[in-house]
Amino acid sequence: MSDDPDSWDRAALAIGLLLFDPVFAGGLHLRMRAGPARDRILDALSPLAARRIHPTISDDQLFGGLDLGATLKSGHIIDNKGILDTAQVVILSMAERCSTGLAARLAARTDRAVTPVIIALDEGAEPDETLPPALSGRLALYLSPEGRMPAGWAPVPAGTEPFDPADVTIAAEQIDALTTLAARFGIDNLRAPTMAVRLARCHAAFSGRSMVTDDDLGAAAALVYPQRATTFPEEPAAEDDTPPPPPENAPDDSGSDGQPDTLPDGDLLVDAVRALLPADLLAGLVPAGTVARASGNGAGKARKGNRRGRPLPSRPGRLDGRARIDLVATLRAAAPWQPLRRQAQPDTPGLLIRPGDIRVRRYEEMSDRLLIFAVDASGSAAVSRLNEAKGAVELLLAQAYAARDHVALISFRGSGAELMLPPTRSLVQTKRRLAGLPGGGGTPLAAGLEQAAGLAEQSRARGLTPTVVLLTDGRANIALDGAPDRAAAAADALQMAAVLRARGTSALVIDMSNRPQEALRTLAGHLNAPYLALPRANAERLTGAVSAALDA
Repeated sequence: MSDDPDSWDRAALAIGLLLFDPVFAGGLHLRMRAGPARDRILDALSPLAARRIHPTISDDQLFGGLDLGATLKSGHIIDNKGILDTAQVVILSMAERCSTGLAARLAARTDRAVTPVIIALDEGAEPDETLPPALSGRLALYLSPEGRMPAGWAPVPAGTEPFDPADVTIAAEQIDALTTLAARFGIDNLRAPTMAVRLARCHAAFSGRSMVTDDDLGAAAALVYPQRATTFPEEPAAEDDTPPPPPENAPDDSGSDGQPDTLPDGDLLVDAVRALLPADLLAGLVPAGTVARASGNGAGKARKGNRRGRPLPSRPGRLDGRARIDLVATLRAAAPWQPLRRQAQPDTPGLLIRPGDIRVRRYEEMSDRLLIFAVDASGSAAVSRLNEAKGAVELLLAQAYAARDHVALISFRGSGAELMLPPTRSLVQTKRRLAGLPGGGGTPLAAGLEQAAGLAEQSRARGLTPTVVLLTDGRANIALDGAPDRAAAAADALQMAAVLRARGTSALVIDMSNRPQEALRTLAGHLNAPYLALPRANAERLTGAVSAALDA
């Protein structure tokens, strides 16, 4: 993590603006892990008296709706109010787990006249673990403070005589400047300059001014634009000392108003925003706080939900906006009680259904499977084993389109392990990555298992079901700290096997040595995994063995 004290200065200003007028400030996307620093920021926001919600909250609680229990009991339609029916500040915890559907519904509500102010707490560790862009794009402020929080950090206080932001005036030229600045940084959504204009007025009122100045424009641009930028602005072309005179009566193509596409205060705003651009902007051209456009709606988050399944018998439940009612089962549950209920309510027409009669549908969902090949690439025999593993991965991947499996490859040799192929179902990408994998060196078996355990945890968080397929001769001689020590290497391997077993990761151990190794059989016992001895395996035989073991 880089040390950027300026990011904490921006955080102090952003929190100060939120405390001053959360509606004009436009909401906050706070991306940082839970800890004392984030707790300090939340303590600073406590005067807002925000209502905290969770991504799994039901639609009835958020948006209100029919109170089915009260309606059935009274015989009249009774609606209940939701949290978002009133304008208030809402803190969305664990925003990186927010589904695209919930993000879309929250975004639609923020677009209405009665706008709740949303503060999203994003704890995502990976770039694709973040708040869906449908909602993050509607939050004006984005904060991801880096480095240690400065001692005595506190939000910037408002001026001695602040104004109402609604009474602050902004000139048309200043609105044009913010819009032009957004265009130069590749921001093609008009919502961004609109939020910048509101934030500039908020900053002016916050500073005790009734009119927007260049300082307000700079502060608004620095807080709104860097995380949304998709490109660096082009450098202005060098001026020609002897420009040719324009022909008379020539058509004007510089713009509808004939004005040049420049900012009124030169490139000061451009330089201010450019200095705050994410370091990886050129690498990915993906605005911070969003996901890659090529990944579609939600990327890794969308795969968290198990998408396949078969229906199970319905069960009693309540309709919370997400569950689906099983009408036939509900009527079947209510039918035996109709005579008794009719005696109690003889004047009520129709079926007498109670909330306890409601039955909701259930499905058994299946996650996609991830096969993590941890291949021993050490020693003189590494080349042949690695080639067998390559062939097996390619053959299994060819079957993945029908079985919907994902494949990953970890190679361990020398003093450590390396992820050679991230989880994928792309045959072209796999062949490209597998070509030319190196081999040789020691056998860091524990490091390979550690790398596999880490990848298994990451894939499990994305909704995949990992299975580790270990291919080795079992002659571990490199400890987990990289030192050559056979006894320590064996102990570390057993320890990492216990970690994998404790996390519930299924595994398969394939002994590739010329003679079956008792150490590998013991390791398989610690993994609670099947043990297969394949001294003379080829890709087809290896693929068949893996498929048979996994299908058993």
